Amino acid sequence: MINVHLTIAGRVQGVGFRWGTLQIAQQLGLSGFVRNQIDGRVYVEVQGPKEKVDRFVHRLAQGPTSYAIVDHIQQMAGQITDYGDQFTIRR
Repeated sequence: MINVHLTIAGRVQGVGFRWGTLQIAQQLGLSGFVRNQIDGRVYVEVQGPKEKVDRFVHRLAQGPTSYAIVDHIQQMAGQITDYGDQFTIRR
C-alpha cells in the first residue's frame, strides 16, 4: 500500500477533471480525494496498492476526460492515511 500526493497542471479545471478522477479512482478501488486549487491546478491524494496507484497516475496523465489537457504532474510520496475507504471530491 502506498500514498501519493499529486499536483496537476494544465487545462484541468472546468473540464470535468475532478469527476473523471473520482470515476477512475472508484474503478480501481482507491481511496483519497481530489480538489481544485486557487492557482488553477488540481491536487490529489490517492492511496492503494502500488500497481493500481501507478495505473491511476498514468490515466490522469492522459486526461480523465476528453476536454482535459495535462501538462505536468508533480508527484510526492505521502503517509498512509485513513480516508474512510473512499475517494471523494473536496471543495
